[in-house]
Amino acid sequence: MQRDSLLKNPFGSPRQENAGAVHVAHDGAAVHHAIEALHAVIAQVNSVVLGKTHAVKLTLACLIARGHLLIEVQNADGAANISLNVPLFKGYFLSISKLADELGLDKSDLLPSILRIQSVVASQSGETDDTEWATLRSIIQEALDALKVFRKQEGAVIEADLRERVRMITDMLEQVTPYEQERFARMRDRMRNNMEEAFGRENLDSNRFEQEVLYYLEKMDMSEEKLRLAQHCKYFVEQFTNDTQAAGRTLGFITQEMGREINTLGAKAYDANIQRFVVQMKDELEKIKEQIANVL
Repeated sequence: MQRDSLLKNPFGSPRQENAGAVHVAHDGAAVHHAIEALHAVIAQVNSVVLGKTHAVKLTLACLIARGHLLIEVQNADGAANISLNVPLFKGYFLSISKLADELGLDKSDLLPSILRIQSVVASQSGETDDTEWATLRSIIQEALDALKVFRKQEGAVIEADLRERVRMITDMLEQVTPYEQERFARMRDRMRNNMEEAFGRENLDSNRFEQEVLYYLEKMDMSEEKLRLAQHCKYFVEQFTNDTQAAGRTLGFITQEMGREINTLGAKAYDANIQRFVVQMKDELEKIKEQIANVL
């Protein structure tokens, strides 16, 4: 018989699902290992690698930051290495059938429902022997080494893409400034013309007019939003060199703040050209958010 072990990449990307795959021949049942993340590692390992839970947990936890582990054991013919608790199954079947007859309930789904009950179907008993465990441990280590290499390769591609999109946002932010000054002049002229038409040029109070202009200039001022957005972009890029913690969640929080500032810029724009840049910045930000979903 042949043992065939496969650990998959935790990014969940269909086009790259074989990253970190390792195949090792060994006497015994065929074992299929798929690392999708690390949180449920104990429950999965305990049902397959009997008696080695702590060792497997330490091995994986040292190499993978987040996620859970899925492990399946199969015979060489592809059948799962499980056992059916016949007495327990019969007990559930008779009791539930009797209750269904009394209540006049449909029993067509009774079989699959009972099979899903805990302990009715269980993995084969017995502890994994030392020879089997040594092979399994080497498989896990080799597969995780391949996984780390894949993560670095994919991470470099994602980082380059994120840097480029953040650079595009900062470039568009700088291009807003000339239009910002133009809209102030247009707004001032429009207010003067409207007030002169309403009250007459000779009745226009210059001091009152300047007060009104200052009021609207303050409402239209985007200096704070531009400064905060530039700082968020800078902080976003700095996370690429932060090796002390996983950056995925931090980048997600930063993009939320970037989105708030971009939305505020749009609300204060009062200019078609500025609105065009705001739409483009939102588009780049959405692409950044999509990429962050692949970052741990």
